[in-house]
Amino acid sequence: MWTASLPAPVERPTMMNEPAPDSGFAAPSVLTVTALNQAVARLLERSFPLTWIAGEISNFTRASSGHWYFTLKDDAAQVRAVMFRGRAQYAGFTPREGDKVEVRALVTLYGARGDYQINVEAIRRAGVGALYEAFQRLKDKLSAQGLFDLDRKRAIPMFARSIGIVTSPQAAALRDVLTALQRRAPHVAIILYPTPVQGQLAPEKIAQAIRTASQRAECDVLLVCRGGGSIEDLWSFNDEGVAHAIAGCSMPVISGVGHETDFTIADFAADLRAATPTAAAELAATPRADWLASLRADATDLRRAMRRRLDDAAQTLDRHSRRLLNPKAQLRQQRLQLLALSTAMTHATRAPLNQSLHALDRLRHRWAALRPDVTVPRARLQEAQRRSGAAIDQLLARRRHQLGALAAQLELLNPQRTLERGYAIVRDEKGQIVRSPAQLQARQAIHVRLADGSAHVAIASVQTSLKMP
Repeated sequence: MWTASLPAPVERPTMMNEPAPDSGFAAPSVLTVTALNQAVARLLERSFPLTWIAGEISNFTRASSGHWYFTLKDDAAQVRAVMFRGRAQYAGFTPREGDKVEVRALVTLYGARGDYQINVEAIRRAGVGALYEAFQRLKDKLSAQGLFDLDRKRAIPMFARSIGIVTSPQAAALRDVLTALQRRAPHVAIILYPTPVQGQLAPEKIAQAIRTASQRAECDVLLVCRGGGSIEDLWSFNDEGVAHAIAGCSMPVISGVGHETDFTIADFAADLRAATPTAAAELAATPRADWLASLRADATDLRRAMRRRLDDAAQTLDRHSRRLLNPKAQLRQQRLQLLALSTAMTHATRAPLNQSLHALDRLRHRWAALRPDVTVPRARLQEAQRRSGAAIDQLLARRRHQLGALAAQLELLNPQRTLERGYAIVRDEKGQIVRSPAQLQARQAIHVRLADGSAHVAIASVQTSLKMP
């Protein structure tokens, strides 16, 4: 329920011809129009906090004071709106008739006319809130994938020989970049990879241009740039495909999209973000004057270092030349040293050899004096060997003869010879030799061994006595 805070009752004097008020009835308070409008304004402001309102711009007017006055309407209603200069200067764009916008406003009342209106604190194009939410979701997704990690950012080369530019050929940003590069580094080669930077098909075209530059590898650093604009104008650079193309590019990428306050997904995926396209060109190319100054400084340092090295080498040469002798004198001195060393070496080797030879002669004489005469013992030994050999031969002959006789006897007792004469060895199932018919029974299986093999035989009948033929 709405409540209004009304001012205190105003006492008014009693007129002479006016009857005195009845002590039992209090007359209602009387408000001025100003007080009424102020009370209603406070009531509206307390009841409606800052709220986002969507509508269409109508009757837009920009006063000389810088304040904006317009009507916000939809299909069925409208409301007056005002945006004061202190807030309007941060809007980022100037609304036009028919623009769809969203305003963050306070509901109030303009007391001078008693008109209900809204005081606008912030304004954005319609749909920007949804776009920002989509931007934030994509940013969180790619950040979780590691596309924005600092450890994957590559350093921008200090001295680029060629610079690639991905932008529209008709874009003002291209002219700004070319002007900056011509001023700072006219010697650097420029390669343009044309692509639309706004429109429904722009994201895929931008990603394809970046991939083309990466595959060709014609430049040392790649600029992805576009001039400023609304969030819708820059939305082509808030595309996941563009972010992956930048992250997968073979050379470092500098993003220069929009103005200083504009941030896109391409800025986070790039190796370096520039506030503007011109700033991107300045970051990509070291000024030619700086190059020349650095080269002159390096040349000066090189000359000083060479002069210092030459001076040191000259002093070293002088020192060595003072120590250097005449080659002939040096050869003569070394020849004398060699001769002395040769004599000393000869003496050192011959003296031990002579001593060893003398010692060897003395040992030979002593050995000859102490060596016994072994002629007779040798002859006796040879005779003993001869007789021992003869005795052994005789013994072996006798042993061979005895062995032959035993072999002949053994051959006579060989069972195989008996079997060859027509006999056989009979065994029962248990392998026992059968010597008597009493050991056999009819239908019994026996094993018969013959001279050339063996056979299993079944007995038909057994006769206990049998006369030999």
